[in-house]
Amino acid sequence: MGLSLANIDVGNVFSSLGSFAKNLRTAITGKEPISAEKAAEISLKIQELETSIETARISVMLAEASSSDKWTSRARPSFLYLFYFVLVALVIIAPFIGIFFPIGMGQFYVNVKVGFEAIPEPMWWVFCTGYLGYTVARQYGKARGSDK
Repeated sequence: MGLSLANIDVGNVFSSLGSFAKNLRTAITGKEPISAEKAAEISLKIQELETSIETARISVMLAEASSSDKWTSRARPSFLYLFYFVLVALVIIAPFIGIFFPIGMGQFYVNVKVGFEAIPEPMWWVFCTGYLGYTVARQYGKARGSDK
């Protein structure tokens, strides 16, 4: 008396497995699974919330850009220009001045190294992420035509 695969009702087996999984979930979590209608309703709510969040973000950006306070609309670019200046000063201007004052440049670069090492590494990561994120977002906005 052997078991033949031809006599197994596959649909019934999978139906039984589904019922077993449902009962197991109910036993573990104490909650009934949600219906397809409820899942669709939740998905719709999530989409509505994401849309409202995006609308709020855009309204904040527009408010900053149209502000009469020049600091508000120029703060981020000004910070980036300051960082550009620091990089240019360390990479181009300081070595050029070092041609005329080679003895003092050794101490200058020791001081610069100590200054950069004083900044914690997580802070560098936050700065780099924000800097790159801002740059990418600006380029994306310009390519789309939504930024002026």
